[in-house]
Amino acid sequence: MEVVRWLPYDPGMATGRGSGDENADAKRRRRRTGTEIKESLRELSVQLSLLNHRISAHFELRDIDFDCLEIIRRHEPISPGALARRVGLHAATMTGVLDRLERGGWIDRERDPVDRRAVVLRARRERNPEVFRLYAGMNTSMDELMADYTVDQLEAIADFLHRTTAAGRDATDNLSAP
Repeated sequence: MEVVRWLPYDPGMATGRGSGDENADAKRRRRRTGTEIKESLRELSVQLSLLNHRISAHFELRDIDFDCLEIIRRHEPISPGALARRVGLHAATMTGVLDRLERGGWIDRERDPVDRRAVVLRARRERNPEVFRLYAGMNTSMDELMADYTVDQLEAIADFLHRTTAAGRDATDNLSAP
């Protein structure tokens, strides 16, 4: 497998106003590669959605329930209202999702330690091994794939993915703004 060499990121290059003397071929190659990356990210999104769908079905959870569980797990403690805003659900719909997750033993509703009138959500950590076991095949494949890259390359990839995630979050927030 050919290992790709990552170049230092130059924000001007992304806009076509790079500091170097890019010729027309280099600009076309940059645009083509950028398009390939965006297409690959869309395909990755579909594949991960399908994987998550199969895993949620394994636990007899609805896709939105599984999505909410993952957000709770990553951002706990989180209030039901903050979760509803994050996923774009009406409060009444969120109540149904949380009721199902609580009945299934996936989450706990607890009193907020700061404001005892409020409730926060926490994932039940003892359920994590059940979920992680179903992601084991993907995680093994990722470990094998990452072994082909240097630490510097992995750091560049991680940076790109963090920035891509932030861009996706911003786009989502902008769509849900009134």
